[in-house]
Order: sequence, then structure tokens, then C-alpha cells
Amino acid sequence: MPRLLDDCPGLHLAPEQPGRVVLRRMAETRRTARVRVVAHTCDHCSPLAYELCASGGLLFVRRTDRTNRTPEVRETDRLPDARARRVWLDVLLGRAR
Repeated sequence: MPRLLDDCPGLHLAPEQPGRVVLRRMAETRRTARVRVVAHTCDHCSPLAYELCASGGLLFVRRTDRTNRTPEVRETDRLPDARARRVWLDVLLGRAR
């Protein structure tokens, strides 16, 4: 289960689960001028950070990989609220990555 640690500002992901779903991700689209981060995972303890983002009435999951010098940002499709929140929960619980 994701946990919040005293010294970390965000959630930590559960380990990847057997049979997890691999999410289709696209390069950052920047198709809207404004994006609001609704929730996020800890980016201090891992070079991978996930954000649940809202824009234009839809939600999507953004993944930022800071393993290399230049961060790589990838995003899922924009989805209606209920579907995107299920995807977000699956990411947190290790059922999707």
C-alpha cells in the first residue's frame, strides 16, 4: 500500500505486481496551456515520479524519469475523471506502470 513518510513530500509506490498492466505513454504533448497537479508520488527517493494531472476537464498520469541528465516526461491519454483515478490507483498499488 502506498505510504506517506515523515521526511517525504509524496506517496511512495507499492512494488510492481505480477501481471501488471503496461500503460501506453506518449511524449509530453503540452496540448493545453494549464495543467494542475492533483496528486503526486515522492520525487526525492526515486528518479521516477508520477503525477495525476488535470487539464481541460480531463485527467492523465504523467511520468517523469530523472535517471539521465535530461528528464524524460511521458503522459497517458487524457481520460474522464473516474477512469483516470482508477489508472492512478493502479499505478500507486503496482498494478500498472
